[in-house]
Amino acid sequence: MRRLRGGAALAVAMMFTGSALAGCEGLAPPADGGGPSGSGVPTAGAGRAVNPLDNPDGTKPGLAAITSTGDRARARALIGKVETKGRGPRTGYERDKFGYAWMDSAPADVPFARNGCDSRNDLLKRDGEDLRFRSGSDCVVMALTLHDPYTGKVIEWTKSRAAKVQIDHVMPLSYDWQMGASRWTKDKREAIANDPLNLVPVDGPANSSKGDSGPASWLPPNKRIRCAYSVRFAQVSLKYDLPVTAADKRMMLEQCGG
Repeated sequence: MRRLRGGAALAVAMMFTGSALAGCEGLAPPADGGGPSGSGVPTAGAGRAVNPLDNPDGTKPGLAAITSTGDRARARALIGKVETKGRGPRTGYERDKFGYAWMDSAPADVPFARNGCDSRNDLLKRDGEDLRFRSGSDCVVMALTLHDPYTGKVIEWTKSRAAKVQIDHVMPLSYDWQMGASRWTKDKREAIANDPLNLVPVDGPANSSKGDSGPASWLPPNKRIRCAYSVRFAQVSLKYDLPVTAADKRMMLEQCGG
């Protein structure tokens, strides 16, 4: 198998039993707790993660914390542009209405689309380090090291334990449906489902706890990343002209000092 890049990894073992989710279903309130991660687990560094304010198309790795006064002001200004409305019914929502997971045939203007590699592997390649591929392939990732933004942990992942890392839709597809995507064309729904701006590989159990929650109901356990997460939520909202609830917008602003 081919190795993209070297580098030693800090190993933090996590055991997870359950099925991998293509999107995110369930519900949990914003997590709090001891320590900077909100779970009592020390953060392990962000690896190659990029500030989302400097990554408006989502093609660069990860979600780096937003910490400077100037960047937090920029974050609040961005979030301030997001429109609000009440959340509509979930009636009629099905994951397949956003295309099958993880397709490579999203509209051609979606970054990474139609490159011969499916969306999940594209995102693993974008954010992972020390990548190992299936023999003879430069697409199918078999193992990697992930600096998980949601928990602050370093995860050693192998394909044999696929559910240990899941691809999160930052703005969940069911949420999208309820905020207006039910009226979209199939192409537009497939675009938001496969757009790297809306996708981030993360710790599987943390993703499972999120469900289709907005920021007022769920935030990453790693408190340092919450402003960056709110910015990314806003970036997706603005790109696809999707409003958020008033409660979600208030929570997003709060995470960036607003």
